[in-house]
Amino acid sequence: MNKSELIMELADEAGLHKQVSEAVVKEVFNAMTEALVNNEGIEIRGFGSFSIREYESYVGRNPKSGQKIKVKPKKLPFFKVGKELKERVMKGAAAS
Repeated sequence: MNKSELIMELADEAGLHKQVSEAVVKEVFNAMTEALVNNEGIEIRGFGSFSIREYESYVGRNPKSGQKIKVKPKKLPFFKVGKELKERVMKGAAAS
């Protein structure tokens, strides 16, 4: 499912106009993005949690040339699936 499909699903399920559901989805994503930018975690019970993981710098290797390069430290978003979502996905996979 992509963003436009999510907007259409929300509009259909909630009986909202497409433009209203688009504004809701955009606002939710903006709020989540801002929280992560501010190094705040996001927890959605039953679904999962988002956090920022910090990685130290290290010496890597260019796979094409073999040359050693220094990789700068970085912060990346990380998602941890919630127990309820994991169980529902596993149940769906077992039914297949």
